[in-house]
Amino acid sequence: MRPAQVAAPATTLPVAVPEAPRPVPGAAPAPREHARGESLRYPATDYHAAVRDLPPAERPRERLLAAGARVLSNAELIAILLRTGTAGTSVLQVSARLLAEFDGLRGLANASVAELCALRGISETKACQLLATLELGRRSASLGPADQPLISTPEDVDLLLRAELAPLAQEKLYVLLLNTKQELLRVHEVYQGTVNSATVRIAEVLRPAIKDNCPNIIVVHNHPSGDPGPSADDIRVTRRLARSAEAMDICLHDHVVIAAAGFVSMKRRGLGFDPVLPD
Repeated sequence: MRPAQVAAPATTLPVAVPEAPRPVPGAAPAPREHARGESLRYPATDYHAAVRDLPPAERPRERLLAAGARVLSNAELIAILLRTGTAGTSVLQVSARLLAEFDGLRGLANASVAELCALRGISETKACQLLATLELGRRSASLGPADQPLISTPEDVDLLLRAELAPLAQEKLYVLLLNTKQELLRVHEVYQGTVNSATVRIAEVLRPAIKDNCPNIIVVHNHPSGDPGPSADDIRVTRRLARSAEAMDICLHDHVVIAAAGFVSMKRRGLGFDPVLPD
């Protein structure tokens, strides 16, 4: 009798065995997932990490396709470049942190790869992509000889070069070469550093126009201080340039000073132009 009673529970064991793995679906993947550890919490493609996993109304690329790039915020445009965020942080949140950390696009454009990579979620590749894109935007805003934009007012000059000159921490002096229709032919960087009457050589400023046989020029430089008000040196340089250019049959249309606070047309103010040239 006793051996029969022992055999009875043995027959129940096969019934209990299939019940044990039921809470863990897929016996084979279980060891692999356990070995990965963090993969149980953050899958290979985290829900918050990829743009494609965001709700359709929040996907920057879909918004761009539907309404154009101009309707997107700076954070959304950056999100399209970065493509993915980090575990638990969406790419839009990473983009917003970037803008906040560096005080907007101007700060981003002047950041180094190392500074960008110090922010969580920004790899070296992403930092390079971001800086390359910002640099392309800066160049496209300042250089466009193939399009031959018309430069007929100081506002045109400011629009052309503000993105490049206003954020700089040091002075630069450019010469815009214009044809007889006042269309932009080329932009030449002549000086980098302090722009004053002691350092600026008039021959160097006029050389691009002489070399290209260009009849009209506009001189542009920036003030890193943020104040576009012309200095006494700016006035002296302009006066020497205007007189020398006239002697060489070159028309100096204007000398424009660009700074963070705005711009000043020295021609409009009659500073360095004697007599004041008509608009």
